[in-house]
Amino acid sequence: MRVPIGTKERLCIALRYLATGCSFSELRVNFKVGASTARGIVLDTCKIIWNKMKASCMPELTKKYWIEVAEIYKKKANFPHCLGAIDGKHIRIRKPSNTGSEYFNYKNYFSILLMAVVDANYKFLVVDIGAYGKGSDSLVFQDGHFGQRLQRDELDLPQASIIDGYNMGPFF
Repeated sequence: MRVPIGTKERLCIALRYLATGCSFSELRVNFKVGASTARGIVLDTCKIIWNKMKASCMPELTKKYWIEVAEIYKKKANFPHCLGAIDGKHIRIRKPSNTGSEYFNYKNYFSILLMAVVDANYKFLVVDIGAYGKGSDSLVFQDGHFGQRLQRDELDLPQASIIDGYNMGPFF
């Protein structure tokens, strides 16, 4: 009878993979488990961590929360009506097999794109990770989950308000 892989070892396998980017074959050798078992452990462990941490790390974006974000921008940067800063970052990866040039970016290396929105304290409000490296920030934003929700007006954004006697239009 096989002994089940304990919680601590499962966490070690996942952390090793995330920290080093090693292959599942390497995990197989280092932890004496099958490569497909290692893959399953990494996926399951990451999903569990995300589900446990999501609420505290990535708050629900309500109208009230957006207004708090805008107030912080106004106080810290004298930038009223700002709901976040958006940018994309290429995360270098090894070329996935059988992918051609999908992950090859304009910086001449293979990557996936991290698109994020941050508040004035650099805290992540939204992350969209995994687009092909060849995509531009604007296309990844437009096609990503957050961009789609913005276009469909599903983000519960605050209404326009008056600033110093001027109607400033919508938040941005």
